[in-house]
Amino acid sequence: MTHRLTSAATLSDNVLRPAYRREDHGAGIVHIGLGAFHKAHQAVYTDDALAVSGGDWRIIGVSLRSTTAAEELTPQNGLYTIIERDTQGSRARVIGALTAALSLQADRPAVLHALCSPATRIVSLTVTEKGYGIDRTTGGVNPDHPAIAADLADPDTPQGVAGLLVWALKARRAAGTEPFTVLCCDNLPENGPLVRSFLIDFARRAAPDLVAHIESEVAFPATMVDRITPARGTETLKLAEDMTGLRDAAAIECEAFRQWVIEDNFPQGRPDWSAGGALFVEDVRPFEEMKLRMLNGTHSMLAYSGFLAGHTYVRDVMADPALAHLVRRHLAAAAATLAPLSGVDLGTYAEDLARRFANPHLGHETYQIAMDGSEKMPQRIFAPALDALKRGQSIEAFAFAAAAWMRYTLGQKDDGSTYELRDPMQIALQVRPVPKSADGIISHLNSITGLGPDALKDSTAWQAALARNLDIMLTRGMRTAIDNAAAG
Repeated sequence: MTHRLTSAATLSDNVLRPAYRREDHGAGIVHIGLGAFHKAHQAVYTDDALAVSGGDWRIIGVSLRSTTAAEELTPQNGLYTIIERDTQGSRARVIGALTAALSLQADRPAVLHALCSPATRIVSLTVTEKGYGIDRTTGGVNPDHPAIAADLADPDTPQGVAGLLVWALKARRAAGTEPFTVLCCDNLPENGPLVRSFLIDFARRAAPDLVAHIESEVAFPATMVDRITPARGTETLKLAEDMTGLRDAAAIECEAFRQWVIEDNFPQGRPDWSAGGALFVEDVRPFEEMKLRMLNGTHSMLAYSGFLAGHTYVRDVMADPALAHLVRRHLAAAAATLAPLSGVDLGTYAEDLARRFANPHLGHETYQIAMDGSEKMPQRIFAPALDALKRGQSIEAFAFAAAAWMRYTLGQKDDGSTYELRDPMQIALQVRPVPKSADGIISHLNSITGLGPDALKDSTAWQAALARNLDIMLTRGMRTAIDNAAAG
């Protein structure tokens, strides 16, 4: 019987293991959103930092709703395998940065204690765009978001990000403890300042006496994160066991590439993340915009069109000549909307992205990327489309991407098979009965407040390009729409 991963000492010599004694390092970070991406990204950088520079910077991971991560990691003493895959093959590495895995639902006292502990100097976040409850129009809270509504009604028993952080900052101030730094690692535009305004607005409603404290004393450094991390399948667990000789219920896989750009604003200190290759800069925005528009925007385009064309994985999309052409077209169009960035060749970056998308060893599902489109389209597609329109550049790539998303919101493929939209605005997006025409669908989606900039909705050129692309998708099918777009 294969033993479970519980100690790095039991690993075979061909597996990389923590290059430090875990027990020598205390916890200094609470991370909210203990999913695959955190395990593939921030925890890996922290593992590198501990190995090179030490410090009490291990991580207490917290899941807000699910207990799965805690149930997987706790019996393994926080250890898990990361399988890094590229065209050269696969490499297994066991990460030791996690000191505890908790669930707010099952371990509330321990979570609150960790947030209030003077040892906690950073609270980092990967809860996805939809997890916050941000009103994109105002930058404040969306009172209708379930977690926001619950925490405003009962701020002493917080359930969501805003309620939990404001509660903890209030408790720390009352105890005379310095505030932690809030480090957002989600794909939000200007994520540090945005989360700052979001928390301040929540505090105005739930703890008005804390507003000035947050405004003047709490740091919110901006970040840009990048590492393609597919959803885990049973094959991942089998591969981890084959490579390590141990059962690992928490194993994940990801690409070998990783990137982290961070605004260096940590009043209470930080790990030496540069040991793992993190780049500290004064202004993250150009890097963030590059990634959101080129990587994330192209990902969205290929996910909606590829999924509806029958492609399960991103690698399958890149093996489709017409779609591969549209990927490169979108990358070029997105790059054209960006200002020059010192030290970065956008053409080289685009080619690197195309190669990463084509990685034959990563099973990154188009359906996974297609989730939560209403939260992603504004910064990934609509913002660069508006910039292109203002500059007199071609908007065709962005119109195709937006039309593919609109077609996807119908919840039905060309062959009649259906799928769940998996979007926080699913009810609003999927009006019934479904409009029969491209103009009807566009009109319905344009009527949803905050879903896209008014300047695009008012542009006859944009509306015409949308309608032209969407009409082909509706009347002649996604395959034809892809082929026509690639030929055009």
